[in-house]
Amino acid sequence: MEARAIQRTVRQSARKMRLVVDLIRGRAVPEAYAILRFSKKLAAKQIHKVLKSAVANAQQAAQRQNESLDVDRLRVQYAVVNEGPTLKRFTMAAMGRGTPIKKRTSHIEIRVAAPVAAPKPPSPPSGVAAPAAKAKPRAGAKAPARKRTKAAKRSKKASK
Repeated sequence: MEARAIQRTVRQSARKMRLVVDLIRGRAVPEAYAILRFSKKLAAKQIHKVLKSAVANAQQAAQRQNESLDVDRLRVQYAVVNEGPTLKRFTMAAMGRGTPIKKRTSHIEIRVAAPVAAPKPPSPPSGVAAPAAKAKPRAGAKAPARKRTKAAKRSKKASK
């Protein structure tokens, strides 16, 4: 089961948000919740909301498909912060000028997924022999000769 959540135009720069997202990427959801809860960064609050939404989306998808879902087994499979639109403002400066202020925004996307158990490969039927092993070269056999490169030829000439 995989689900995602996106929050757009969060009023914080993507650079600051990425510091927190990097901490939870690939972690189990309960562990990610704990990391976000005890983080001092302001971005952790917004990312916590998105993660909570992604988990809720996974629960809804499982309910729609009539499947069971253990939230504690979910993992943060994909978490990324991209830049959003920048709000451009101006402030007053000396001698009648205006200096620009860039108020940056960001987009957060988080995907959670439950690990899928790998199916076992089918065993061969009881009456069939196992495939033959590849033949190994004999102990006394010579290895094929390698072609010499121009650089190797030059170095051999220089040593004479």
